[in-house]
Amino acid sequence: MAKQATPMKKTRARHSDAYREEALALADRVGVTAAARDLGLQPSQLYQWRAKVQQKKNASEREQALAEENARLKRQLAEISEELAINKKGRGVLCEEPEVKYTFIRQHREVFSTQRMCSVLGVARSGYYAWRQRGGEPSPRRRQQAIIDKRVGQAFQQGKGRSGAPRLTLDLRDEGLPLNPKTVAASLHRQGLRAKAARKFKATTNSRHSLPVAPNLLKQDFTAVSPNQKWVGDITYLATGEGWLYLAVLIDLYSRKVIGWAMSERMTADLIGDALQMALWSRKMPKNVIVHSDRGSQYCSTLYQSLLTRHELRCSMSAKGNCYDNACAESFFHSLKVEAIHGERFETREAMRRQVFEFIELDYNRQRRHSAIGMISPEAFEARMIA
Repeated sequence: MAKQATPMKKTRARHSDAYREEALALADRVGVTAAARDLGLQPSQLYQWRAKVQQKKNASEREQALAEENARLKRQLAEISEELAINKKGRGVLCEEPEVKYTFIRQHREVFSTQRMCSVLGVARSGYYAWRQRGGEPSPRRRQQAIIDKRVGQAFQQGKGRSGAPRLTLDLRDEGLPLNPKTVAASLHRQGLRAKAARKFKATTNSRHSLPVAPNLLKQDFTAVSPNQKWVGDITYLATGEGWLYLAVLIDLYSRKVIGWAMSERMTADLIGDALQMALWSRKMPKNVIVHSDRGSQYCSTLYQSLLTRHELRCSMSAKGNCYDNACAESFFHSLKVEAIHGERFETREAMRRQVFEFIELDYNRQRRHSAIGMISPEAFEARMIA
């Protein structure tokens, strides 16, 4: 019996990468089925080749994206490291004038990039390069700003740090430097100067009593056409290391001048009586003046009321619990505490007395500009009206 021949094992033909690339290109043009038929291939082969090419492409794109992200992170890390190094070396010039920063940049331009140093120090590259072209000299604008800053700084210190841009503008105009408030405000900002800020404070009067109360003759009309028509008074307390110091004042609404004041360790009727007596002496004993206050027990006391009657003065009192009825006196205490008291520490009552005396007699009456009388001081207002 003849031996049966063993069938040969069919092997799939191998194709080069170039062949596969061209075959897939043909499949893209004419379709997979037509390309397989023309090339003597199975459509499945073309689909497998295409899938492998896509996998390689996706892997390559991922690697490229990772490489780009890695490069970006390296650049970012290098920038941060450079900024930290600039900050470390330039810590002393961060708050200085631009010219000081420009000098630092020029000294370190071989170590750090100019762009990065300008960014960290908060200056423009154009400003730095312009400065270099001028040979390191300040620009005309900066020279003018330096002159303004010096004058504004001097005026601010002369005002004991109490005046903001509006009042400083008027002070400087009186000295022959006509600036607008925006220019003065910008100068204060450049120098880090800021007028003393406001704080809230509490009322001190005790209106819970059974004493007679006077009617409200003032009725929130704080205008006066001549001196000694309307006076307003109030009491406040001031903290010291030795305890409270109480202050009573009387203000003439005509000029907003403090015409009478008194200070004591205790808040008594004698305190406001002394303030009233000073006002009478300073104003040459006028009569028929409306003297307005709140309805605190000291103002309702027999001692104070008898003093008013004896000098023929008309008593007026605020409505119960209405601070607006005595707003001018409250406003004065607000100015006193904000501009002369807050932020300071007074170990003794005597130190507080000196501070209050200087504020009233040297600053408030003679120098401080008051918005209600045309932004001049009470003394200047009265002198102008008399003239």
